[in-house]
Amino acid sequence: MVKAHKFKVTDHELVPKHEIVPVEEAIKILKELGVKPEQLPYLRASDPVAREIGAKPGDLVRIIRKSPTAGRVVVYRYVMAG
Repeated sequence: MVKAHKFKVTDHELVPKHEIVPVEEAIKILKELGVKPEQLPYLRASDPVAREIGAKPGDLVRIIRKSPTAGRVVVYRYVMAG
């Protein structure tokens, strides 16, 4: 019998790095940006990457993308139910 390999979405080369921002840091970031969490773009808790990293509704997720022009781009998403 062949053992099934569990596929990790975050291992794929096209999926940028996602990480949950600690609450204290999230408060600081929102203050610096001058926004409320619900004003940020959403990431659904049911999203495969959100599920894999354990993100829950109300969390702030940092996404770090590689960019050919900027080198590295950091964006934030507010996790919502669904």
